[in-house]
Amino acid sequence: MPQTPSPQAPPAAAPFHVAFALAPRFSMIAFASAVETLRLANRVSGVESFSWSLHSPDAGPVKASNGVAVAPDGSYADMGGAALAIVCGGIDIQKIDLPPLMARLRKLATQGVALGAVCTGTYALARAGLLKGYRSTIHWENFDSFREEFPSLTVTQELYEIDRNRYTCAGGTAAIDMMLHVIATRCDARVAALVTDELIHHRMREANERQRMELRSRLGVAHPKLLAVAAEMEKRLERPSSCAQLARAVSLSPRQLERLFQKYLDTTPTRHYLTVRLERARQLLLQTSLPILSVGIACGFVSASHFSKCYSEHFKRTPSEERRGKKPAERVMALA
Repeated sequence: MPQTPSPQAPPAAAPFHVAFALAPRFSMIAFASAVETLRLANRVSGVESFSWSLHSPDAGPVKASNGVAVAPDGSYADMGGAALAIVCGGIDIQKIDLPPLMARLRKLATQGVALGAVCTGTYALARAGLLKGYRSTIHWENFDSFREEFPSLTVTQELYEIDRNRYTCAGGTAAIDMMLHVIATRCDARVAALVTDELIHHRMREANERQRMELRSRLGVAHPKLLAVAAEMEKRLERPSSCAQLARAVSLSPRQLERLFQKYLDTTPTRHYLTVRLERARQLLLQTSLPILSVGIACGFVSASHFSKCYSEHFKRTPSEERRGKKPAERVMALA
């Protein structure tokens, strides 16, 4: 008797391809967190659900911010065919010349390719005009400078944002959580859970979880009134509150507030407040092109001379030297 032919298995779906555009000095931890999460999804499921390729400006090796060079598969022009193109940013991306990348991203957008970014890669999408009408996020350290440069865009401090076909994350290990979401959507929640275990990640974090550690962990104290004052200081940088106002807000006298800061942080409220403002100023100096006076005013300093004096005493270099990248040792030699 003639044998009945066996039914053919349905053809396997093509892998979901992710093209990683590596900007010079990209963040290795953000890139590795993203690509390793996809690799593990293939491994735990036994199915090649994802594929990826790496791209640099000229198809040559590109160095990460840690100095490790990565050999790409092609240039930015070779990112065609991807379902998702992710820009991997890192240090000083706002100072890097990126027209070829931005042109390619615009072309991919017209072809319906989903676009994403990890760490500071959000800058490239914004400069290419590809985040208008979309929610996005960026590393907390770059949040203020990003808002200064792109005031019309909606940027958050979420771990990651997925708004239709735009995928952005804060960088670091937040890239794991964003890719776990992609895996849960493309495969299923079971595969995402297995990958989470393999990464010793403990749990899949939700998009709206905080980027930074809680203030009590960062400062290493648990006193509720001290934490309340420290939190208020971080909120009020442009128009600093007086110590008397801060103390009154938590029902303490200025002297009691002084004692709290001395006991738990070994400093005064005034000195702690000044340090918070100066550290924010340093981020703006390094990450934006705002005039130095504007940076000082944004951080609560009433004049350029006052800002420069405080900055020099704290960081051992002037704001202009900071922006030029001059190190303290170089300044000492110049003055010798």
